[in-house]
Amino acid sequence: MRFKSFEFDGRARRLAKAHTIAELRAIAKRRTPQGAFDYTDGAAEAELSLARARQAFRDIEFHPAILRDVSNVDTSVEIFGGRSALPFGIAPTGFTRMMQSEGERAGASAAGAAGIPFSLSTVGTTSPEGVREANPQGRNWFQLYMQKDRDKSMSLVQRAADCGFDTLLVTVDVPVAGARLRDNRNGFTIPPQLTPSTVLNAIPRPEWWINFLTTEPLTFASLSQWDGTIGELLNELFDPTITFDDLAWIRDQWPGKVAVKGIQTVTDAKAVADMGVDGIVLSNHGGRQLDRAPIPFHLLPAVRAELGNDVEIVLDTGIMSGADIVAALAMGADFTLIGRAYLYGLMAGGREGVDRTIAILTSEITRTMKLLGVASVDELNPGHVTQLQRLSPIAREQRPAATSQATTPGRTVTQKRKAASAAVVSSVANPRRSKP
Repeated sequence: MRFKSFEFDGRARRLAKAHTIAELRAIAKRRTPQGAFDYTDGAAEAELSLARARQAFRDIEFHPAILRDVSNVDTSVEIFGGRSALPFGIAPTGFTRMMQSEGERAGASAAGAAGIPFSLSTVGTTSPEGVREANPQGRNWFQLYMQKDRDKSMSLVQRAADCGFDTLLVTVDVPVAGARLRDNRNGFTIPPQLTPSTVLNAIPRPEWWINFLTTEPLTFASLSQWDGTIGELLNELFDPTITFDDLAWIRDQWPGKVAVKGIQTVTDAKAVADMGVDGIVLSNHGGRQLDRAPIPFHLLPAVRAELGNDVEIVLDTGIMSGADIVAALAMGADFTLIGRAYLYGLMAGGREGVDRTIAILTSEITRTMKLLGVASVDELNPGHVTQLQRLSPIAREQRPAATSQATTPGRTVTQKRKAASAAVVSSVANPRRSKP
């Protein structure tokens, strides 16, 4: 027996104790003021979409193959015209320096070191130039919320292109901000405002406040300043008039690859694919927009069957482990994005915390692939995973729609609409399979 050597670096000692993303989350919660933590951790309304998305990954069964040579595992993939050392990248997240002062620079530099893409949000707190500086040799993507001020939006897009960003993620599920009730209850504003409750909450978290007050003032990629709630800001920025014609125009302005983020139905996946985009991101915005939205992981097989191999499919929402990522790849995704998992690491320990997130997921991906008997991502297929059934649609009674006013006397317009709706069978097949 021997004594374990003592780690004098408090941050390194803290992060070494985290072996899962959930454990990073617990550290982040202890070290971050409630308003900032809840902005990251929370979702819309009753937060059902987020809970269901995470549960969907738990409700799977793996089917391992034995006696395969898995001494060397290749986790790299090709996505949007470039290589990624791992089958995941860092998703675009807003207001990131409010979670931890190192913000997007920590995420971008960690992504560059790991050989994976980093995505900057329109409402990020670092400029495209700052991200390029933090990740000069790596792959940077830019996520666009089209604002009411179109010229301002496209000026920002041009700056990203000039900085060498190679992929544009056009987010389409934000005509208005979702009802993020945790933020409302916390009175979370930009910049954070001091109240008796925030002061009390800050006392056991002095490092966050010291960093926030002593580092450069909070600025945004898309605006110079704001004084109000996050919901008010988003509603001020977002343009609810965006249509498919606008999407086609945006696609034509960007010199690199274009993917559409926020796809939640097979019909919309097919529609944007027919426009000639390079990829789609199946996402319900991490449950932060429409509560009770479709579960991206459940939607994945049907979308892959509809699109074939012509369009690359990225999946986000609900990913909390490397096993989740492997399951998504097996069910048809080409790539995945992590948002909260990255932010939990950032809040737990800055750049080193993001490194820890990537290391945890990498270890879990590699171990899961080896246990499945898979030596490369290309070998993963639907035969490796069964999606177990928990939620399933209730069959709707089919009744003939009214053919004339004479045959349905006295019915209101609402009644007629309900009768017609009852005759419609959903065109989206339920991709979930019962356990054999």
